[in-house]
Amino acid sequence: MAEVYTGRFAPSPTGLLHAGSLVAALASWLDARAHGGPWLVRIEDVDTPRCVPGADLAILQQLADCGLVPDVPVLWQSQRHAAYQGALDMLIQKGWAYPCGCSRKDIETAIESAQAQSVARHHAAVYPGTCRDGLNGKPARAWRLDVQAVQTALGQPTLTHWTDRRLGPQQQNVCEEVGDFVLRRADGLWAYQLAVVVDDAAQGITHVVRGQDLADNTARQIVLQRALGLATPQYLHTPLVLGANGEKLSKQNGALALDLQHPLQALNTAAQALGLPRLPEHTPIDQALTRWTTLHANTLGTAFASKA
Repeated sequence: MAEVYTGRFAPSPTGLLHAGSLVAALASWLDARAHGGPWLVRIEDVDTPRCVPGADLAILQQLADCGLVPDVPVLWQSQRHAAYQGALDMLIQKGWAYPCGCSRKDIETAIESAQAQSVARHHAAVYPGTCRDGLNGKPARAWRLDVQAVQTALGQPTLTHWTDRRLGPQQQNVCEEVGDFVLRRADGLWAYQLAVVVDDAAQGITHVVRGQDLADNTARQIVLQRALGLATPQYLHTPLVLGANGEKLSKQNGALALDLQHPLQALNTAAQALGLPRLPEHTPIDQALTRWTTLHANTLGTAFASKA
């Protein structure tokens, strides 16, 4: 395929890969191979208090055991402080980022006083804009993006639209459903939204393939991409893998690390979640990946869509 393509898998080293994260890893690898483009791995370790020592290298080994080896050297977000600071400085200079002195309790109180509706699980609480017009004597804690200021200055509609390659047309009113989101946290750490946007652009990522639990982040990232003058990748969010209790498999929910004594067995389970056929257990890993890639290339856009 002639289309320019660069894909990536970006795990957080807060624990080892589990069955759900392997689905996203395999999908992103297959999509890159089907498009004839490179596949990158980025270790998203900006949230240092939650990172498990050694988990980054262990994750890379898990991927290698499954035949999923990045095409370029791995990038660690913890080494990217200067790039994130430069992006924040640009937004401050334009008047699109402001300091926030609110604690979580302050925000909860403001929301309660405004009789705000409770938000859905896994969705961000709507920040009420308390510090948008000044700190009112409070010390600065975090930095936030002034979403409305960005959209007004750039002539962007309040509804942010995008088309997910699996889920179809999507939209979100970031002002009303999220509010002015954090760019740098009160503890001095960089927020996920800023780091991922800056790094996707720096690495030339054209297609993002990730789990459906991250779909709600997309509108915020598009707003931030526009504010920074960066290109917006195409997005595809893979099906969630649920545990026996019906909850999404995650490290926070105690999902077990992948058992890779038989890597093809783990890959077969991930492939089935993507609508791809199970291959015989004696199939070598490299041949399995080649067969799935060929199938996906021949039915591009339908294998993943079938699981919507």
